[in-house]
Amino acid sequence: MTASEQTEPRTGRPEEIEAVPVRHPGRWVAAVVVLVAGASIIRSIVTAKGFQWGVVGDYLFDPRILRGVLATIYVTVLSMLIGIVLGVVLAIMRQSPNPIVSGSSWLYIWFFRGTPLLVQLLFWFNIGSLFPMINLGVPFGPAIIHGNSNTIITTLGAVLLGLGLNEGAYMAEIVRAGFLSVPHGQTEAAQSLGMSRLQIMRLVVLPQAMRVIVPPTGNETISMLKNTSLASIITFVELTYAAQLIYAVNFKTIPLLVVISIWYLVLTSVLYVGQYFIERRYGRGYTRAERASMRARWLGMGRGGGGGAVG
Repeated sequence: MTASEQTEPRTGRPEEIEAVPVRHPGRWVAAVVVLVAGASIIRSIVTAKGFQWGVVGDYLFDPRILRGVLATIYVTVLSMLIGIVLGVVLAIMRQSPNPIVSGSSWLYIWFFRGTPLLVQLLFWFNIGSLFPMINLGVPFGPAIIHGNSNTIITTLGAVLLGLGLNEGAYMAEIVRAGFLSVPHGQTEAAQSLGMSRLQIMRLVVLPQAMRVIVPPTGNETISMLKNTSLASIITFVELTYAAQLIYAVNFKTIPLLVVISIWYLVLTSVLYVGQYFIERRYGRGYTRAERASMRARWLGMGRGGGGGAVG
């Protein structure tokens, strides 16, 4: 073959490649096993007489259950608002160069994350045993609020204090993670422009940190919705306690537990949908791999992960 023949480009059509799909028989076997097991579980649930599905249907939209659902939603919203506001304040305090301010924030987070939520609810419910009278006002000065602790801190107040103050500790770490996600160079650039720390936090850091803060807040809201069931221990009539009051009379324990489980699944499913769109909104501009990584980090900031990235 001459040199000209070697350098002459080929004009002929290349041979077609016959693609042979890779077979995965193990996947089919696993799928069949899962389907059979799932069908067996569903059949046993549907046919089990102990569930008493007729009773479930009778109480699913019972007025007492519906009032419990509304109370659960009400407490969830208010407790999350308290937790979010408190979390932002605590996170800003953690960023303070003043060791007393930052240390106080750390101590608060350490205490409320280190003690069980149930214990905190019982503490606030029985606060009258420790402080029969409550005086709130200027330290070492006149009291603005003065009265009996059981009158000031009602059952609803104890629930909101217990859930809200506990949530503030978790939200503080989520917000702090958002602050740490903003490159430090932007803070230095803002300082070079003569901006104060408050201006930098409000105009530079916080708007960018929202991309990291908002999605895991959805996880915390879902956790809060389920944690409201703990309020039944202090006789606050939310969804769980409403069902307990009913089956304490008719002894239909299992059907009523199924009823509240259905309602919790419905409410959390609504929140899951909202969380999905929030993740899409704040995940714009990232690649698929980066979004998956962010999602893993967001999920890790929930109660199970204990704020892993922000230790």
